[in-house]
Amino acid sequence: MINNINIEKLEKLLEIGDYADLRINVKESNTITLKDGKIEEISSGLGQGVAVRILYKNGWGFATSNIINEKEIESLINKAYKMAKLSNEYSEKEVSLKDYKAIVDNYQMIGKINPVKVDIDEKKDIIIDAYKNMMDKKIKSISVSYSDVLGKKIFLNSEGSRIEGEITRCIMYMNCVAKENGNLQYGAERTGGFGFEKIKDNYLNLSIEAKNRSLRLLKAKPCPKGKFKVILDPELAGVFIHEAVGHASEADLVLQNDSVFKDKLGKRVGSEYVTVIDDATVKDAFGSYKYDDEGVEGKKTAIIENGILKTYLHSRETAGRMNAELTGNGRSEGLNKPIVRMSNTYIKPGDWSFEELLEDTKEGIFLKGSRGGQVDTGKGLFQFSAVEAYLIENGELTKVLKDAGLSGEILDILFKVDAVTKDFKLSVGYCGKYGQSVPVGDGGGFIRTIAILS
Repeated sequence: MINNINIEKLEKLLEIGDYADLRINVKESNTITLKDGKIEEISSGLGQGVAVRILYKNGWGFATSNIINEKEIESLINKAYKMAKLSNEYSEKEVSLKDYKAIVDNYQMIGKINPVKVDIDEKKDIIIDAYKNMMDKKIKSISVSYSDVLGKKIFLNSEGSRIEGEITRCIMYMNCVAKENGNLQYGAERTGGFGFEKIKDNYLNLSIEAKNRSLRLLKAKPCPKGKFKVILDPELAGVFIHEAVGHASEADLVLQNDSVFKDKLGKRVGSEYVTVIDDATVKDAFGSYKYDDEGVEGKKTAIIENGILKTYLHSRETAGRMNAELTGNGRSEGLNKPIVRMSNTYIKPGDWSFEELLEDTKEGIFLKGSRGGQVDTGKGLFQFSAVEAYLIENGELTKVLKDAGLSGEILDILFKVDAVTKDFKLSVGYCGKYGQSVPVGDGGGFIRTIAILS
C-alpha cells in the first residue's frame, strides 16, 4: 500500500525521458441500491493501482498495474519508457508541455461528515425513507441508489512535484415511475457532494419532488412545436452550457478540428449576457478538485466573457501545443490517461430575479430539468430534452407540458440570450468522454433565449 512506498526512490526512478509522472491511487467505496422497497445490493470494495506516463521527444508511453510495490513500479517505468521511444518513431505531432512550477503539498477534500465513516444502517435508513417519500398509489416503480468513495492519491513527476491528497465524494439517485390510464411518466432527482451532509440535508425534499414531478406529468399536455422565447432553469441551462459550450471549448477537440469554437479566440460567440465559467475551486461542488491529474492546480477560468471567447480548456500538452495559459483541466478516471475535462461549468449569474424574468417574458415556454441529448461540437448543433415544461401566458406559468425537445445551433442560441437571473445552482453528476467518467457540476442561473422546440 502507499505507506510502504519509498517516495524518494520513486522520484529518482522518474528521472527518465524528457518528462515522467506517476500516480498512485487507493480507494474505498460503498454502494447501496433499492428497487421497489427491497434492498438489492449492499457492497463495499477496495481498489488500488499505479499509472506511469513518460514522454520521450514526441512520443508518450503509458503503463498501469493494480500492484503497488517498488519492484512493480520500476518495471512499469521501464516499460513506459520503451513505449515512449517506440511511439516517438511514429509520432506525427510535436509534443511540447507547458511549463509549470513544481508543487509539494498534502491536502484533504473531505466534507463535514466523512461518508465512508457513516454507519451502513444510517445510509440504509435514509434510502428506505426516500423510498417511502416517493410512494403513492399512482407510483408503480421506485429505485434509489447511493454510493460513496474515499480516495487517497499520490502524484509525482520528474520536475519535482509531490502531491498527496485524500478526497471523499458521495451521490444519491432517486427515481420513480407514475402510471395512469396507460400513461407512464418519470420523475428523478439526485444530490451529492464531498460530505454525507449533502445527502442528509437534501434527500427529503428531493425525493418528494421526484414523486410530485412524475404525478404532475401525468396531467401534462404535449409541448407545442416551433420557435419560441424560452426560459431554461439552472439544470437545463447547465446541461446546455456543459455539453454545447464546455465540450466545444476543450482544446483537444479544437486541435482535432471538432469544435465550433476553432479559430474564434477573441471573437464574439454570444450575447453580452453570456459569461461561461469553468471553476474547479467552487466550495463543496461535486466537480471541484485542488489539483488535476497532471499536478496542475485547479482554477477558475472564464471561457466566454460578455460574449467574447477568451480561452479554451487545457491540459499541459494542449497548452504547450497552442502556447496558451494552463487552466488545470487535465483529468482522468482512475488510472486512465489524463485528457482535457471540465470541472464545474456554469453561466455566470446576472441581475434578474426569476419573477422579474417571468413577468417580462409575457408569452413563451419555461423548460425544467434535463433528460439528456446530443451535441455535435464540430458542426455546432445540439438537441436536448427537458424533463417538464410550462406554458408562459401573460407573464405567468399556466399549463404543465411534457415531451419538450430543444434543438438548434450553439452559436445562434448564445447570441439570442438576453437575460440571466441572479440565482446560482450547480447540479451534480458525471461526464463521459473517450470512455472515461469524471465527477462534474453544471448550472448557473435561469437564462432566456429563443429556440426551436421539437
